[in-house]
Amino acid sequence: MKIAITSQGREMTDAVDQRFGRAKFFIVADTRSGETSAVDNMQNLNAAQGAGIQAGANVVSLGVEAVITGHVGPKAFATLNAGGVKIYTGAGGGVADALEKFKAGELTQIQSADVESHWV
Repeated sequence: MKIAITSQGREMTDAVDQRFGRAKFFIVADTRSGETSAVDNMQNLNAAQGAGIQAGANVVSLGVEAVITGHVGPKAFATLNAGGVKIYTGAGGGVADALEKFKAGELTQIQSADVESHWV
């Protein structure tokens, strides 16, 4: 399974970014092969609007089946949901820790956005 995790940096040791649309990076982890790669999200970091929609579309295009993040707004949620991507929020700590919690079934899939648009 391919999973995208919002991150403040390029490494599995970096902290989970609490913002989906304005995350600095997405770490894409393949749970089958163990391979990881960092995807830059800088184009959305300072966007005036539409960051969640564009980040969501980018993540869907990566072919991931799930996203792990701190929070996700309504537009990003709708974009990810339309792309068939499951969303898990409330992650904190390091990216590797969040992935392990996901594998252990300790994260809950959300059914709607957990913050409003333009959440800081």
